[in-house]
Amino acid sequence: MLRFYYSLAPNPMKVALYLEEAGLAYEAVPVDTRKGEQHKPDFLAINPNAKAPAITDDGKPVFDSNAILLYLAEKTGQFLPAPELRGETLSWMFFISSGIGPYSGQAVHFTHHAPEKIDYAINRYAFEAKRHWSILNDRLEGRDWLVGDSYSIVDMAAWGWERAAGFVLGAEAFDALPNVKRHFAAINARPAAERANALKDRHAFKAEMDDEARRNMFRHLAP
Repeated sequence: MLRFYYSLAPNPMKVALYLEEAGLAYEAVPVDTRKGEQHKPDFLAINPNAKAPAITDDGKPVFDSNAILLYLAEKTGQFLPAPELRGETLSWMFFISSGIGPYSGQAVHFTHHAPEKIDYAINRYAFEAKRHWSILNDRLEGRDWLVGDSYSIVDMAAWGWERAAGFVLGAEAFDALPNVKRHFAAINARPAAERANALKDRHAFKAEMDDEARRNMFRHLAP
């Protein structure tokens, strides 16, 4: 049995999309990060980095969202670009995981959640987030999908963060990325994306970003 440990953040949602696209049977296990469930010993045994998502496949753990996508695609043979495109596949997968995700996340943190408004940090991460998104937009110029001619795990990896791009960048900056917006709309129109988005209705997650949530999500604030 495949168990999927998730929250509604960008990285878990890309894995949710793959599971639905591939038609894999799975048990969805909520990890409420604002309540600190990612720091419980049982979850740390699966992902010592204390982040969602993670999966266990017949009890064997896999963590980090893009690692999970690659693992599942290689196991099932579904939504993996052709072998001759492996270099491009890895390049864009790691570009998303090491660039789009971290810079977008830090832009949101310093703009919305940091207890001090540090102009340098806000400007630095906003600039880098926008720069990385612009690279993705340029890649999608004149093409439907990020690698090759077919929809793949690379597009799913991008979709997870595209769901949050308007919040990360602001509506005006997101509107200035027409190819990203087109790509996002094309994936969002897929039935599997609708099913993945419906995960929000399966379990209730803590909505308040209060002091407890900040301590649980930003561990440097914990006593």
